Amino acid sequence: MLASACVPAAAQDQPSILEYSGMCDASAAIALDKDIFLVASDEDNVLRVYRRGKPKVKQHIRLDTDLKVDPEEPEVDIEGAARVDDIIYWTASHSQSKKGKLRTSRHRLFATTVTKGHGKFKITLTRKPYVRLREDLTSAPQLEKFGLAAAAQLAPEAEGGFNIEGLAVAPNGGLLLGFRNPLTKDGKALVVPIKNPRSVLVEGKSKQIELGEPAELALGGRGIRSLEWSETRKRYLVVAGPTGDDGTFALYSWSGDAKDAAVEIPEIKFGTLNPEAMFFEPGDAAGVQIISDDGGRKIDGKDCKDAPLANRRFRGSTLTLQ
Repeated sequence: MLASACVPAAAQDQPSILEYSGMCDASAAIALDKDIFLVASDEDNVLRVYRRGKPKVKQHIRLDTDLKVDPEEPEVDIEGAARVDDIIYWTASHSQSKKGKLRTSRHRLFATTVTKGHGKFKITLTRKPYVRLREDLTSAPQLEKFGLAAAAQLAPEAEGGFNIEGLAVAPNGGLLLGFRNPLTKDGKALVVPIKNPRSVLVEGKSKQIELGEPAELALGGRGIRSLEWSETRKRYLVVAGPTGDDGTFALYSWSGDAKDAAVEIPEIKFGTLNPEAMFFEPGDAAGVQIISDDGGRKIDGKDCKDAPLANRRFRGSTLTLQ
């Protein structure tokens, strides 16, 4: 069972932190190989490739055209990534704007293939993005009690708002969506399975997403910021954090069974990080890579997202698990 860290808690209070340039608002990440990882921002539709420990962007991959965005409001707000072999699945937040306005560009669930040649990675959409997920979620009978239709009309960080931030592979070939907001009436975080992602997003055999039965996770009144399946441990890691801006973060372990509770890993401390993404590198069962969304971090007295491009950066750290 995944329950503790290999190093003392005091050491995890101040994890070793690396900084990466080119953006602040890191929101989703995935390993491409042992030392290379791909990061999405919730402020643009560009994927950036980095080598672990090296601050500069190795490669930019632009998705605006492929994602068929609204040119007036193009931000997709990518929040989650999950990989199966050469397929990477991505989800946007499916939320309203910060002021509660409709943003159709955020209604995107899609898949990409990843290939490598001549020292560069090629990321290509498998087919058009799926744009009806929010409609599916708000109309699903098994989700009716969560009031998602009303939540979807609110700002994402408002009390009871609608905001998807977690995406993970399920062992049965499906995906799990993790909600940052809303929480259930008793303060639990919502997880919703997608049963047929490959059929819809990769093969085009099905036109409609099929949703499974939800799970409710008690995460200390927090929502889900990131969700990752550990093939080695046969368990999920869950980064839990506030539904709004203020609150604490914690790491949990969960079996994936709706009947089982998520278990906090108290030895893991995030320090000053604002964890929004995590991933395991191939072949590394002990170290999980944590990526921090640093849009609100102060740089020279300004929020990072408002700093000159040359000064923008986000942080990453490796947390060691047993």
